Amino acid sequence: MANPFSKGWKYMMSSFDQKIDENADPKVQIQQAVQAAKEQHQQISEHAAEIIGHKSQLEMQMDRLVKSQQDYQSQTQRALELADAAEDPQKAAEYNQAAEVVASQLVAVEQELEDVKQQYAAAEQAAAQAKSQQQQSEARLKEQLAQVSQLEAQADQAAMQEKNAQAIESMNQLNPDDSVPTLDSVRAKIEKRYADALGAQELQHATGGDRISEIKAAGNDMKATARLDAIRADIKKKKELESGD
Repeated sequence: MANPFSKGWKYMMSSFDQKIDENADPKVQIQQAVQAAKEQHQQISEHAAEIIGHKSQLEMQMDRLVKSQQDYQSQTQRALELADAAEDPQKAAEYNQAAEVVASQLVAVEQELEDVKQQYAAAEQAAAQAKSQQQQSEARLKEQLAQVSQLEAQADQAAMQEKNAQAIESMNQLNPDDSVPTLDSVRAKIEKRYADALGAQELQHATGGDRISEIKAAGNDMKATARLDAIRADIKKKKELESGD
């Protein structure tokens, strides 16, 4: 049964790593990826060099064994020739014995040479494969390095877009000062007063307000004239009565 604490810890660390990755600077991550790619290519190159070096080492070993084979073969042949040419049986026996010893060494060298040849065949195949992998790694690294400038430009563009979005969001969150009237509120008040005045004027025209005022004014003028005529008549009458007396 899995340990709940261990499971929770792994989940928390995974979530933490994800948050770090989300908030990381893309340009820093690009440099980290480039460094990791270079280190990987370096490791592949070193491993390939080691494999190719082993093949070269086997080549040198084969060259030495071939030379030893030739030397032992020549010595064996020389010993047999001396044995055949010797008139003394004792000398002939000694040469034949020497030939057997050298022949034994020749057999050992030839066996070792055969083993090295088999190793060399496998090493040659491994070296070819390692060289191919190293070349592929180098091509992949060059391709990745060629993309660095483009990725950095995209990272700069993305950062600029984020700043623009943040600036716009900040502008949208700005609240006007309630203690100071806005142009929209002032405009609304002016338009309301103007509209109210137009409405009152239109209403006055519709109800004949101007005409009524004119009629009232005309009526007052007529009353004043009549009253003035009455006063004049009273004055004239008084004068006539005074003259009669």
